[in-house]
Amino acid sequence: MKLTTYSDYALRVLMYAGAVGGRLVTIEETARIYGISQAHLMKVVNGLTKAGYLRGVRGRSGGFMLARRPEEINLGAVLRSTETDFALVECFTPANQCLISSYCRLPKLFNKALSAFVATFDAYTLADIMLPEQEFTQSAPPTITMHTPTFPT
Repeated sequence: MKLTTYSDYALRVLMYAGAVGGRLVTIEETARIYGISQAHLMKVVNGLTKAGYLRGVRGRSGGFMLARRPEEINLGAVLRSTETDFALVECFTPANQCLISSYCRLPKLFNKALSAFVATFDAYTLADIMLPEQEFTQSAPPTITMHTPTFPT
């Protein structure tokens, strides 16, 4: 399973908004911190505001901030609001054309795996993944590390 860029950015926006405490954050500032598009972030911030995770303030001195305490923002709920397609395989879609779908045993396995994936996020809140603000604003660029999946052996 791969999360959309939208969900990735949503989690990052929440992490940064949580890190700065109660002050307003701008889309421009957040885009600069992460090195990502302001246009993409505008869509994400609007979606998170509509979902009740952020509170937006309009105007010249505007921006956004968390609408809830970090301990009240469940990551599983965030993913359910940002991901539009949890159809891991064709048989989960209305356009299913698989000839064995009426007796196939794979959908049960895929549902179990998807449930475990989301349940992992359900066990955490924004407070569990927050970083201190200085981690975002170090003067030297951080070392970028590629994280690879690890599977139990």
